[in-house]
Amino acid sequence: MPRATLRLATPHAQAVWGALCPEVGREIPRTRVRMDRDDGGIVLRVEASDLGALRAALNSYLRWIRISEEIGNMVGEQHG
Repeated sequence: MPRATLRLATPHAQAVWGALCPEVGREIPRTRVRMDRDDGGIVLRVEASDLGALRAALNSYLRWIRISEEIGNMVGEQHG
């Protein structure tokens, strides 16, 4: 079973966590996702039944993470 572990260290960990939580709870065909906090960051574990499902899930999560980071940076610039 293909697996991937992503460790994300970001000053926007709380915002990224909040954005990803609803997605982690969602059913994704052939895929299981778990998310934990680790030393101020986030650890995302993705397990899939095949490489295609793993790639699709990773693409989705990486896109959501990137968008959350961009929003965090924009908000931080406005308040900074």
